[in-house]
Amino acid sequence: MPEQTTGQTAAPSEQVQDLLTFVRDEVCLLPLDLQLETDLLLTGAVDSLGVIRITQWLEDELGIEVDPIEVTLENFRTVGLIVTYCQTKGAAL
Repeated sequence: MPEQTTGQTAAPSEQVQDLLTFVRDEVCLLPLDLQLETDLLLTGAVDSLGVIRITQWLEDELGIEVDPIEVTLENFRTVGLIVTYCQTKGAAL
């Protein structure tokens, strides 16, 4: 008999949850129920200084080097995209 799925996705890892918490509590300019796919930039929830703070957190907490040329909407628009970017840099999230 085929295995049934509930349609639920796996819970974010501890480091992903830490990133969500950091962005929500320390960077976000708007009171949001922050999720992996919440648009941070186009909503105005995070400004340019916030993006710098996020990149610094990634470097400090994950040990990756963020090249300024890679700080784009394609990589930093949502926490989910940030996680994907970090994984391409070798971070285990």
